[in-house]
Amino acid sequence: MRILALDIGDRWTGSAISDPLGILSRPYETVKTGDLVSFLKAVIEKERIGMVVVGLPTTMRGTESDQTKKVQAQVEGLRQLFTNVEWKLWDERLTSKQASGIQSAKTKEEKIRSHSLAAALILRFYLDYKRMQEDFSRDANHDDSY
Repeated sequence: MRILALDIGDRWTGSAISDPLGILSRPYETVKTGDLVSFLKAVIEKERIGMVVVGLPTTMRGTESDQTKKVQAQVEGLRQLFTNVEWKLWDERLTSKQASGIQSAKTKEEKIRSHSLAAALILRFYLDYKRMQEDFSRDANHDDSY
């Protein structure tokens, strides 16, 4: 099962995809947000996506903004359309800033592509968290008694 990550913006949505083992993330494609539904129809089937992780834009204090509410509403609509995949909201604070730090966008094309780089960071952070949870669970269940 592959995992798809989305960095949903008002005009552009960046996407990233995991490898089949759910270890690595890589930028996938940036699409116009208005074309997101048709993009998801194609990519969920083509790439056998089992989960979509969506970056949730919260303020630095962790509170909701207008953009937070927009993304939550969009995800709720997407959940209704794509019931065959699991949907997860993931804190995306600073990922766009980190993406621009990794690749300073000079051209319009680079700026558009930076949305997919931000999605790859969102996915990487999610995969790292998931791996840590699995390691912690495995360690907690390990019996060290003799």
